Amino acid sequence: MASSRAYSLSVPLLLLVIGVCCCISEALPIGHHPVDPTCPPEPAASAAVPSSSSSYGEPEPRRRRCQPPAPHIPVPVFPYDVDPMQFALNLEFTEAEFFLHAAYGVGLDHVAPKLALGGPPPVGARKANLDEVTWRIVAEFALQEVGHIRAIERTVGGIPRPLIDLSARNFARLMDKAFGYRLDPPFDPYVNSLNFMLASYVIPYLGINGYVGTNPIIDGYETKKLLAGLLGVEAAQDAVIRARLFEHLGEAVPPYRNITVAEFTDRVSALRNELGRCGVKDEGLTVPRALGAEGAICTNVLSADRDSLSYARTPAELLSILYLTGDEHVPGGFYPEGGNGRIARSFLAKPHGHGAAHGVPGN
Repeated sequence: MASSRAYSLSVPLLLLVIGVCCCISEALPIGHHPVDPTCPPEPAASAAVPSSSSSYGEPEPRRRRCQPPAPHIPVPVFPYDVDPMQFALNLEFTEAEFFLHAAYGVGLDHVAPKLALGGPPPVGARKANLDEVTWRIVAEFALQEVGHIRAIERTVGGIPRPLIDLSARNFARLMDKAFGYRLDPPFDPYVNSLNFMLASYVIPYLGINGYVGTNPIIDGYETKKLLAGLLGVEAAQDAVIRARLFEHLGEAVPPYRNITVAEFTDRVSALRNELGRCGVKDEGLTVPRALGAEGAICTNVLSADRDSLSYARTPAELLSILYLTGDEHVPGGFYPEGGNGRIARSFLAKPHGHGAAHGVPGN
């Protein structure tokens, strides 16, 4: 088993931001967000942000400067915006549960139970053995995903959380499928920081693909603002994961002495392309030079097309990958009973879970 010390990074700038702390509180109070003991003290009420920084007391020209221009189409959410954005909740629920359990040992039901809308708790998720820097990254990602779910539900309404399989056995099955044989011992995402980053490589990137694919088919200005905000953070999360792995590109992944970090990412990306059945829309950390940025480099910190633009995927492609079946009509993998929402259920011809009762909130 690899020690987390072997994976810890020398990142002076990051550690400078983190600062020196005697201990990290990993306890997550039920129904509350955690309080980071290393944060600076909150300013007293008298020392709060001065009112001059607010636009409310400013002259009209300055207020206009700080506000976005009026939308060309003054409709916050079109009816046809709802289903694609609700579909995204399947991945957001998955990321939230994966990161929350890994960092804190509890999930959405303890942090913000109302957001799950009655959906079942995930299967097999557990606390991961993470080094300090990785724990901080994962904990931040976890809390960001809670915000993502809340923002989507507030804007377009919600769907019940689907049944999500985050067990080590499911990740082992995915890795075995990627390599074409059984790894010995079975891959375990929770055993150390490196394994967890490799497992994290699997999911957030698909969220990017989904949001890029959704962008052209929605029109409401509130919906587009929501999508842009989600895409920005999801892309940043994926970049952090890939950069962390890139620093260990040629290193073997213990105890698999002959398999490097680069090969793990290449195999997972190849599997996603195979299951998606729509060509190359996924690339590992190394590529032939012809596929690198401007055909001039074989390193591939970010996955992008020939113009260095993010790839797009349809819901059918995403489900085919996440089900690990290569068929959006056959559930399995991360969603043993299928995804939720009108789009996901339409492939299964099963209407329950579409979230219609939750509707679109008023503006």
